[in-house]
Amino acid sequence: MRRRLMEATVECLAELGWAGTSTTVVSRRAGVSRGAQLHHFPTKHELVVAAVEYIAARRRENLDVGLDTLPEDGRTRAVLDLLAEQYISPVFYAALELWVAARTDPDLHERVEPLERRFGRAIHEYALRLLQVDGARGRNRELVQATLDLLRGLALAETLSDDSKRRAAILDAWAQTLDRELER
Repeated sequence: MRRRLMEATVECLAELGWAGTSTTVVSRRAGVSRGAQLHHFPTKHELVVAAVEYIAARRRENLDVGLDTLPEDGRTRAVLDLLAEQYISPVFYAALELWVAARTDPDLHERVEPLERRFGRAIHEYALRLLQVDGARGRNRELVQATLDLLRGLALAETLSDDSKRRAAILDAWAQTLDRELER
């Protein structure tokens, strides 16, 4: 039941946004009685805080997907696509809704910020591994952080319209930059 509630909360946040996500909508979508949902999560805040932790765990789990499928030729560009999938996803869009809500809700901010910091470190280390570079060499750490910031920005653009063609062209150019600038 808890998993169904968490998944339904993530779906609602991604599809309906913060304002459209209510405990009633979540319990209905999860197929859980309102009473059972209220027993475990009496308020929207408690439900969403639990979902924040669930989202962080799911995002960390998603990091290992695709590791074995990367080609040697054109690896950097393939890595960018794999990393972009982390951001252009319902889980990212649900997290985005929480970031926006946490900006003005101190209690939510207190829970979201440390989870996002941990996820940020995890995806940074994952990107270093995928790109097969040492973060201590040269400007590798900064280039990888710029890559993640770029991907997050491209995912934001995707929230409003299909931005796949522009994203592909940008990632093509960025892959060339990384291949030239990263110290391997």
